[in-house]
Amino acid sequence: MMKRPAKWDTRSAVSKWAHVMERVGLALAGGACGLFVAAHMMRANIDLGSAIMVLAMMLYGALGFYLGIDLPPPVRSLQQSLLDGHNAKTDAVELLSAVGTFLNPLTAGVSVYAIVADEHLRASTVLLIGLGWSLGATMQIAAGIVARLRYAHSVS
Repeated sequence: MMKRPAKWDTRSAVSKWAHVMERVGLALAGGACGLFVAAHMMRANIDLGSAIMVLAMMLYGALGFYLGIDLPPPVRSLQQSLLDGHNAKTDAVELLSAVGTFLNPLTAGVSVYAIVADEHLRASTVLLIGLGWSLGATMQIAAGIVARLRYAHSVS
């Protein structure tokens, strides 16, 4: 039997604060990933334009982790849930979120390794890492937006 998540109004105050802290923590992790990739790009002499671009990468990464990891569940009827248990289907939004959530910290980890180990990669490789990071963050944001729109539409 599927456990339905508690409505926001029925949660205790402690539970609500714990959820907010969790979401802020996810956003901080996403922002750190953006910072690591930006630092790696700057270290490779790739001109990001200004410190504003580094801040933008941090905010984009934070938004990706904030929206793309804690997705609202798809709303289904009990009958549909029982049928899905025997004939499970892949949820494209969940897959998009999962791939983005994997790609984003993976590229950040490579960036951190390159900085710490003092590796000097070619500019094209560093740009590929930056592209991978931005693709991952974009996938997370897209998944979060689509899941929330789908949830809002199914509830109303």
